[in-house]
Amino acid sequence: MTDFDRVFETLLANEVEFIVIGGVAGVLHGAARNTFDIDVVYARNRGNLDRIVAAIAPFQPYLRGAPPGLPFLWDSQTLRRGLNFTLTTTIGDLELLGEIPGGGGYEALLPHSEEQRAFGGSLRVLGLAKLIVTKRAAGRPKDFEAIAELELLAARLEEDE
Repeated sequence: MTDFDRVFETLLANEVEFIVIGGVAGVLHGAARNTFDIDVVYARNRGNLDRIVAAIAPFQPYLRGAPPGLPFLWDSQTLRRGLNFTLTTTIGDLELLGEIPGGGGYEALLPHSEEQRAFGGSLRVLGLAKLIVTKRAAGRPKDFEAIAELELLAARLEEDE
C-alpha cells in the first residue's frame, strides 16, 4: 500500500521538481476513483536527478514487476540514461516519468499545471484539461474509464465560472 503522505513529504523535503499526474491528479481535481500508486513527471536537469535519487534511495527502489535479484542500481546515471521508471519502494509504488504521451516532459507540462495544497504540502498538479488530453493519449482502458468522470468535472467547473 502506498503511503501517499510520506512519498510526497519525501519529494518535497528534497526539493524535487515534479508535477503530479495520473490518478492522484484526478482525485485532487475531485474524481472519486481509487488509485494505488503515484505518477509524477519530473524535471530532467542534473540537480533534480540527484535530488530524486537522494529522496528515494532510503526506500529501496526496485523496478516494479522485475524478477527478484535482477541487478538494479539506483543512481543519477541510471535516471539520466533512462526516462520512465515504474518503481516499487518500501513506502509504495511510484512512477517517475520523464515524458508522457499527449504532454511531453516537465517543461512542456509546467504551463498546464497548478499549485494545490494536499498531502501536507504544496504540490504542482497537472490541470484538468491537460490531464484529460494525456489520459486520452495514453489510450489504456483504465484511462478511458477515467476520462468520462474527468470530463464531467471539467463541465461542472465551466458551469460554475
